[in-house]
Amino acid sequence: MKNRNEQFVVLAVDDDPYVLESVSLLLKGHGYSVEQCSSAEEALDLLRHNFDVVLTDVQMPALSGIELLGRIHSTNPDLPVILMTGYADLDIAIDAIKKGAFDFITKPYNARHLIHSIEKAIRYGSLLRAEKHYKSMLEDTVKKRTEELTDALTMVKRVSTEIIQRLINVAEFRDTETGAHISRIGLYANKIAEELNMPDDFVETIAFAGPMHDIGKVGIPDNILLKPAALSSNEFDIMKNHTVIGN
Repeated sequence: MKNRNEQFVVLAVDDDPYVLESVSLLLKGHGYSVEQCSSAEEALDLLRHNFDVVLTDVQMPALSGIELLGRIHSTNPDLPVILMTGYADLDIAIDAIKKGAFDFITKPYNARHLIHSIEKAIRYGSLLRAEKHYKSMLEDTVKKRTEELTDALTMVKRVSTEIIQRLINVAEFRDTETGAHISRIGLYANKIAEELNMPDDFVETIAFAGPMHDIGKVGIPDNILLKPAALSSNEFDIMKNHTVIGN
């Protein structure tokens, strides 16, 4: 809604100057700002400016009020349009409502009815604008939160990659004899997953996980891990524990 000191603006369209002046005086007396024009063509030119409601006669030369309604809603479907006519034809009224007219008033108009219709149209237009503004703010908020989440996930991924690489380096440092094997496993796992047409996220995960398969060796004592000779049965049992340690 507008501030208390701001006026709502009504565009009044009628080829009868007496009706146009009467309507304008009535609306101005109720605090509305009014722009007048005597044809639909002139109204279309004025609609480059902002109006809160359009009040138009139906029967006008060249372009009728019904046609004006269609033109308005083709570019601004949320602008309330109230139609007035001296011919209370049911078919015209039905056609107007089908084409999106906010209200349909017969002439000679009832002043109280007309003002009530204008007030309802104002509230309707304000609610539509408020809803659009809310949706726009909501979309902006969702977009911002999505970007923040994406940045956070990227940071987590970068940190995770760094941690994994450091752990791999530790494993390679502890066991120089099989260190290259660790990197090769990661490469092989990645290529196999790609050949199997696995999802991209799975391929990426297996590439990270592959080199970690022997990380548990960091918990094996050096005298066993680096022993140049064959391991005893007891030593081999300890060596096998690297699979448990790695978990």
